[in-house]
Amino acid sequence: MPTTSLGSVWQRHRDTDRHPSLWLSRASLLVLAVAFGLLGAAEVRVPLRAQMVVYLVGMVALNLPHGGYEHFENLRRRRPSFRWRYVGVYLAAIGGFVGLFLAAPVAGLALALTVAMAKGGLGGLQVLEATSGTDHLQTRFQRGLAAAVRGGAVMLVPIVFWPQTFHAFSSLMVGLVEPGALSSYAGSFDTTRLVIGSGYGLALTAHIVLGYVRGGGRSWLIDAGESLLLAVFFASVPVLVAVGLYFPFWYSARQVARTASVETEPVGDERWDLLGGADPSTVALRAWVVLVVGALATFGVLVAVYWAFPNPLGTSDLLPGAVAFWSMFISIVALPHIVVGSLLDRDRGIWYVP
Repeated sequence: MPTTSLGSVWQRHRDTDRHPSLWLSRASLLVLAVAFGLLGAAEVRVPLRAQMVVYLVGMVALNLPHGGYEHFENLRRRRPSFRWRYVGVYLAAIGGFVGLFLAAPVAGLALALTVAMAKGGLGGLQVLEATSGTDHLQTRFQRGLAAAVRGGAVMLVPIVFWPQTFHAFSSLMVGLVEPGALSSYAGSFDTTRLVIGSGYGLALTAHIVLGYVRGGGRSWLIDAGESLLLAVFFASVPVLVAVGLYFPFWYSARQVARTASVETEPVGDERWDLLGGADPSTVALRAWVVLVVGALATFGVLVAVYWAFPNPLGTSDLLPGAVAFWSMFISIVALPHIVVGSLLDRDRGIWYVP
């Protein structure tokens, strides 16, 4: 494989950091942050039911298909034996997460929050690597800090700025197994918010300052601007709307830019291509079959998780119960999405960057 010159890497970054999906992601979050900031200043409150509907539409209809696409692209040209091991470990991880949540729902909730942050942070770092570059992140510590800041915005900032909604739906998620299990922690919630807010503020500041000192330049400017945008977005937009729209409008859209930036790189053996065929009709048929199988498999896992929970919709009405169940379900399937699809798959992974 030929060595990639620094000039060609710079040219690729210059081209891909202008990808339309990157601008779409930034513009979407900026418009939403400004709009909800103005609504908040005018003391206009968006009804909670409307927020829940936005969350479900964003997370179910818009974001879930992209998660399946990431796995498909990763497995598309891999050997069949690898695919079966991948699926087996994936299902085992799901079973382990369900078991943890049933045995210790508060610990399960903590893991769910960690998973959401890890997906946003680690996935976001790979987008940065493939598009704008990471010349300003010169140490492993800096890369870890960058992922923590980007991912931490998803859950830590809402804890500080939207505590009532965050706590209410966290209680509903725990209530899927043990209603009231989170009540014993309610007394320390204000202290927790203070610690989290202070810690995140320090991490964000350190990330921006270190990046400037260690490298600066265009990649630092983009990273710093996006990190600040994420913090402002999750501080300004109600948490249900923010999380529901963040994943399709930011995470998924930006992964499209990453995919576009590496599409000419080697991606596996064509002999094992799931969509391989001599004519377009064969490719279309195989794509349809893969789509159907993936949808049925996801639905099967969802039914199994629903059946496993003692109170799958909690003790509340249907809509908040659906939000709580889906939040936990998507975290359960996202754990192996990160661990199996990326951390254990060193050769490629769902966030592949050459």
